[in-house]
Amino acid sequence: MKRLYLPLILFLLLVLEGVALELLPSGLFMSDLIIVSHWVLVFLVLMAVFYDREHTYYSVLYALIFGLLIDIVYTGILGVYMFSYALVIYIIHGLRRMLHSNIFVTLLLGVIGIALSDISVHTVFKAVGVTDIVWKDYFLYRLLPTVSANLLFLAALYPILVNPLLRWGQEQLSRSKSLL
Repeated sequence: MKRLYLPLILFLLLVLEGVALELLPSGLFMSDLIIVSHWVLVFLVLMAVFYDREHTYYSVLYALIFGLLIDIVYTGILGVYMFSYALVIYIIHGLRRMLHSNIFVTLLLGVIGIALSDISVHTVFKAVGVTDIVWKDYFLYRLLPTVSANLLFLAALYPILVNPLLRWGQEQLSRSKSLL
C-alpha cells in the first residue's frame, strides 16, 4: 500500500491543479496577472530532494509520467510538460547532491525548478504559436506571479511532507537492498 502513496498524491495534485485558480480570491482575476499552478512539479521537487538517493531517479520517472498526463489533460501539445518536468527534476536531482537538504535549499531549488519549467514551456508554446506574449510582459505578468504562488505552495507543503518522504525513501532503500 505504501508504494501507492506517491502516485496517489501526484494524481490528487494533478486533479487539483485544474481547480486551483477557483480557490484563489477573485480580485486576482481582475488584474493582468497570470498564475499557473505547478503543484505536481512542486511535489516532484520535494521528492527529488527528500525521497530520492544518489543513485535513484524515481522523481524523474514520475516527472515523465505525470508530465505526460498534464499534457494529455490540460494542453493540446503532447510532450511539452513531460520533457520540461523530467529535465527540470533531473537538474534539481543533480543540484541536490551539491547542497544540504534544508528548507532554504528546497525553496531555492523550487524557485529554480518552477522558473526553468515555466520558461521552457513558454518557449515551446511561443515557438509553436500557441502564445504571442512578449518576454517583458511574460516575465512581469506570468513568471513572477507563478513562481511566487507556487513557492508559497511549496512552503506550505514542506513541513507536512518532508518527514513522510524521508521515511518512505528509507523504506524504499531498505526494500531494494533486501532484494539484492
